[in-house]
Amino acid sequence: MTLAFIPARMAATRFPGKPLALLAGRPVIEHVYHAVRAAAGIDRVCVATDDARIAATVAGFGGEAVMTRADHPSGTDRILEAVQLTDPGAVATLIVNVQGDEPLVQPVDIARCVAALRDDHEADWATLVYPLANDAEAANPNLVKVVCDRAGHALYFSRAAIPFDRDRQGVAARFGHCGLYVYRAAALRRFAATAPTPLEQSEKLEQLRALETGLRILCVRIERAYPGIDTPEDLTRTEALLAAHPELCNLSTT
Repeated sequence: MTLAFIPARMAATRFPGKPLALLAGRPVIEHVYHAVRAAAGIDRVCVATDDARIAATVAGFGGEAVMTRADHPSGTDRILEAVQLTDPGAVATLIVNVQGDEPLVQPVDIARCVAALRDDHEADWATLVYPLANDAEAANPNLVKVVCDRAGHALYFSRAAIPFDRDRQGVAARFGHCGLYVYRAAALRRFAATAPTPLEQSEKLEQLRALETGLRILCVRIERAYPGIDTPEDLTRTEALLAAHPELCNLSTT
């Protein structure tokens, strides 16, 4: 069984209340929920939240929410509690984590990531990566970069521009990372039982803890990453993008 969780909280520093902000007339969290519901290979979808207002909104559009503690240090820790609450018998083998501020995430990309981990018996996690368009994206510390081995398993994630092109030859492809994960349930439990590691603390990237503790992360390539919402300005830009490209609206999948 494959369970999908969407962590969502109201207390975001740069945009408080963003899961309930309206996008194309509907809450951001509703767009994300329907994207995940439309993805092939997922048996159950829950929003994991610590806020009753989010839970009530999810119930209002026919979704399922699970209430989690408010003191989790990360979204991954919130996911693990949600797994324990909704799957006490540990039946699920794959767990999907889709961020609650990614309203344009595409169902086909979620499904590809799920299928890729199911088929790759060497990997513990899977995630999405996309080709970077230019040097500015590579240099932007807010865009996480990744380098992979020839089998597509991650070697390192960084906020820095990696790989470093010393001779400016452009021989190595450059990829950005999307914050969507599929975990094997046992690997998620192993990760959560491990204390934060030095590389994770340095770069502020949880996936480095996974690499430092020996977990293998499969990187699944998509051609384009759609913007998430971190600020009110992002919401305005996303509204304009949906107006120009209504086919990206996940509400049409319901």
